[in-house]
Amino acid sequence: MRILGLDPSISSTGWGIIDVNGSRLSYVADGFISTSNKLPLSERLHIIYNELKKIIEQYNPNESSIEITFLNSNPETSLKLSMARGVVFLMPSLYNIPLYEYEPNKVKKALTGVGRADKNQVEAMVKILLPGCKPKNNDSSDALAIAITHANLRNSLESNVA
Repeated sequence: MRILGLDPSISSTGWGIIDVNGSRLSYVADGFISTSNKLPLSERLHIIYNELKKIIEQYNPNESSIEITFLNSNPETSLKLSMARGVVFLMPSLYNIPLYEYEPNKVKKALTGVGRADKNQVEAMVKILLPGCKPKNNDSSDALAIAITHANLRNSLESNVA
């Protein structure tokens, strides 16, 4: 089973791929899709679309997972994030890949045992659970954390198909 974890953002969408064999997890790849704020929004969304298409076609994941995001206090930022999230939601469905959502505190708790863990604690656990993994940035680390969470919760009632 191959899982694609996704952490959407208009400026840096994180992605991470893991393989699951029983209870064994193994690192495959990770990265982030960066877009310049100097580009028009439509071009930035198109970059996210094209890059995710390449990632999905290269790695052929069976399932995908994403963190539920909460709205920012800045309406413009929330709107842009929602648009990026829409593109990220679309991509797995174009390849008939189920997408599951997890609350941020569930992701943190699944990795660290604490629902209010900070990013450094989450990244440290990603590196422990996926030996040899050196996430490219915080976004790809978060995406790997989301993939790990899905691997651990996918057979329980705690996973939510999006």
